[in-house]
Amino acid sequence: MASLDHTLCLLPLLFIIIISSLHVLPASATPSHKRKSASTIRKVNRRGPYIGLVTVIETEEDAFLRSVDFRPDPTHPFLDLSGRRFRNGKIHGKKVLYVRCGLGMVNAAAATQQMIDVFNVKGIVHFGIAGNINNSMSIGDVTIPKQITHAGLLDWLNPEKGNRDEYVAYLDVGNYNTPQGDGNNMLGSIGYNYEKLYSVTGQTNSPQKVFWINTTREWLHLAADLEKMELLQCVNSSLCLPQKPKLVVGLKAATANIFVDNAAYRNFLFDTFGVSSSDMESSAVAMTCVSNGYPVIVIRGLSDLAGAQTGDNAVRKFGSLAAINTAKAVSEFIKKLPPTI
Repeated sequence: MASLDHTLCLLPLLFIIIISSLHVLPASATPSHKRKSASTIRKVNRRGPYIGLVTVIETEEDAFLRSVDFRPDPTHPFLDLSGRRFRNGKIHGKKVLYVRCGLGMVNAAAATQQMIDVFNVKGIVHFGIAGNINNSMSIGDVTIPKQITHAGLLDWLNPEKGNRDEYVAYLDVGNYNTPQGDGNNMLGSIGYNYEKLYSVTGQTNSPQKVFWINTTREWLHLAADLEKMELLQCVNSSLCLPQKPKLVVGLKAATANIFVDNAAYRNFLFDTFGVSSSDMESSAVAMTCVSNGYPVIVIRGLSDLAGAQTGDNAVRKFGSLAAINTAKAVSEFIKKLPPTI
């Protein structure tokens, strides 16, 4: 009985020890690499604010790092988060944070939102290559659009039903039958829909219906002087464009998770929406920035004719040149930004 009494007396003490141990678990359950990253982020952010730079693929990143005077921060040159490398440094004395997001709209939106949420940035410069949709533009040219649409938010309509009045535009597949007949086609029509923009300036849980996302007007005004800048014409001594590339500010762009290499669809995009370029990320970056209330500008170099060419797509021949011209434009734009940003 004495032994049993002694055991019973110890039970409250054991209970306290167990409960105390449970309270310690959450702190020890946090992986050490996350604690280290959080500490580095705090140190990096104290040195901000930064200009956020978001590009897409390795070709663009290689051109950027080779042709722009990017000076990595000597203490914290980069930070790896969620599989992406965020590079910390300066361009023309301006503090920048750079990331390659990866192909497509999901990657673009995710990386942009992470940049905004985690780091002390004051705006986003998004850049890369794009397909040329406008016959007045050429391969090697650089476009800085004022408006961007998500041209991949669409409904594939029932050929026998559907209220077309609710769409911005629609594409009748039957109009592209070969040989051309009565226009009927079992694929029917595609209706282009509006985005639903949730914004810090809007009413909570009441998104605004939009088709065009505007880039930041003040930044477009700064970029206007870039139209005079010199761009490269040659990939190498034996591969040159027939004319000197130009930079144009204020056109329109389309984004969808589609690489456009089709002349008929290219013409449809230009005739219907008046866009001059097509890419797979810009509207996602722009919409994320506008939703959060951050300045944004998009700079895209034209690498191909989006299907209007004879033979193979030119992106493999001139993609690197378009990427270099884009990087040069990004560098010159950063130079024009005020030092306080």
